[in-house]
Amino acid sequence: MAKQFFQKVGSTRIIPISFKILTIFVSLLLLSNFATNFVNLHLSRKQLIDLNNEVMVSQLKDIYSAAGNQYQIFTFTNNREASISAIKATARRNFDQPFSSALAFDKDGKILFCTVNNESREFQKLIEKKSKETNPEKIEELNSKIASYLSDDLQNFTDSQALQTMNEILATGQTDGSINFQTGLGQYFGVYKFQEEWNSYFVRAELRADTMKSNVILLGIVSIIIFVMVVGFLVAGLFMFKKILSSVNKITGSLYEMQNNQKLSTIDLSESPNDDVTYLAASFNALSSTINNLLGIFQKFASKDVVAKAYNEHEIRLEGSQQNLVMLFSDIKSFTYRTETLGNDIIDLLNVHYDKVIHAVHEEKGVIGSIIGDAILAIYGTQQTQNKSLDSLEAAWKITAVTANLRQKMVLRRAEIEKSRSLTEAEERIYQAVLIDIGVGIDGGNVFYGNIGSDEHMTNTVIGDNVNSASRLEGLTRIYHLPVIVSGYIKDEIENSGITSYKFYEIDTVQVKGKTEGKKIYFPMPLEPKSEAAEPNSAVVDPNSAVVEPNFAVVEPVETTFTSENFETYSTALQAYYQGDWSTARKEFKKCGIEAAEVFLERMGNKSAPENWSGIWTMQTK
Repeated sequence: MAKQFFQKVGSTRIIPISFKILTIFVSLLLLSNFATNFVNLHLSRKQLIDLNNEVMVSQLKDIYSAAGNQYQIFTFTNNREASISAIKATARRNFDQPFSSALAFDKDGKILFCTVNNESREFQKLIEKKSKETNPEKIEELNSKIASYLSDDLQNFTDSQALQTMNEILATGQTDGSINFQTGLGQYFGVYKFQEEWNSYFVRAELRADTMKSNVILLGIVSIIIFVMVVGFLVAGLFMFKKILSSVNKITGSLYEMQNNQKLSTIDLSESPNDDVTYLAASFNALSSTINNLLGIFQKFASKDVVAKAYNEHEIRLEGSQQNLVMLFSDIKSFTYRTETLGNDIIDLLNVHYDKVIHAVHEEKGVIGSIIGDAILAIYGTQQTQNKSLDSLEAAWKITAVTANLRQKMVLRRAEIEKSRSLTEAEERIYQAVLIDIGVGIDGGNVFYGNIGSDEHMTNTVIGDNVNSASRLEGLTRIYHLPVIVSGYIKDEIENSGITSYKFYEIDTVQVKGKTEGKKIYFPMPLEPKSEAAEPNSAVVDPNSAVVEPNFAVVEPVETTFTSENFETYSTALQAYYQGDWSTARKEFKKCGIEAAEVFLERMGNKSAPENWSGIWTMQTK
């Protein structure tokens, strides 16, 4: 052992790692234990004072009740001393500390009575000390303490500051509270209550030093135990560390062999102890697993195609290219109102919503371009697929279905609650806020897709008019009260592929702000069920949001099923609208039973089509 501790390499003394670890461990252990117990002492002090206050409040109630009863007796017997003695006797029954005290005094500080635990051992010690003392000054000091201890000799409450505070509080109408006051024995703390019949403050108090004494003794005992145990651990540790760290040489040898062979392998840990050194070796063995985990985490923050490229090429570059892609934009309606109602809880609601939405996007071979608050941008075409427009439509209807399912769960939950009671006004607002409704807009075309930024920070993005167009189409879902609206690009790509699972109905021709040409927009009606709520040959549409903006009336969510006949009538009305035959258009729009028709009825009013009518509606806002 001596050779090990004094071994040198050149002029450098080698200190065993076991000694370093043990020294640091023991030092920190001692520091931690003493610091913990010191903090415990102060925390326990406060808790003990609080507990004593609770006990004293209960005891003060007994004294206060006894005072009331004795005042009634005093009015009959006119024996003041007997009544006060009875009150003091009641107070003494609850004394359990050496200097427990109870007293009463009026607003001027004149003592009605004062009694302490004069049978305690500490009191007897004061008497014995006085009897042995010969110094007049010491005897006078002891007499002062004994007088304050006996309390029957006290004429006035001596802490004028505490008395002033109590009087100020009483002036506000508060008759009770806590009190701290100074006496010859030290500082007292306690509780008080003003008794109107005796016109006095009744106080139950304890000497603060009494409450600390047991804590100090306990700290000393615990400290001794800790010190003895640490010494024992130190002795045992010196013998155990050599064996515990024996695996270090084994691990070091394995790493040296790997370095020589230039080949990554695993370290044999079959006979290694379960300690932090072995943990380091196990972490090395799990390196490949860790890389896969990091790849999974990276994939949660980046789109799948970016992750795949980074994995194959081992780097990410600032690059991009023009690609023909489809963009799906989804947004939650009336999000501002929901945020104001739910506060921070909106994050939980968004996470529940996005958990389903993102799964639906990935399930249909899409990647997440960005998530901005309540809006999500999904991109289709970056991965191999037969028809990116079809994938986007399938995802769109899955998104609307899972959102409708979430609303339905909330409706059922409300019905369950209302079996026993009605919702409060606050609960009603929260209920309306969680009934989220979304709109989905889809467009496609040539866009820039790639990485932009700098070497310090970059992001994957998609840029182009078609991206903005998808956002505008989503905004139109609020105007036409349709869950999904797509562009002619989506319609043409699906129809040209011979896919017959959707029927596209033209909704309007719109010229968005900043553009000079009109663009036809379509409602993709699925001809097969897309959710439990859908019927064959029909599309489930939720035109009425569960929550509208605060200046409109809040209504219950209504699931409306549109049939092909509804849209055929709508199409007839739309053609008459385009041709300027607004009289026929109004008649057919009223018959179709689709809420989008209300947009045209309001737009036309009772007027005829204007001259040079093009059939294009120009948006005034984005």
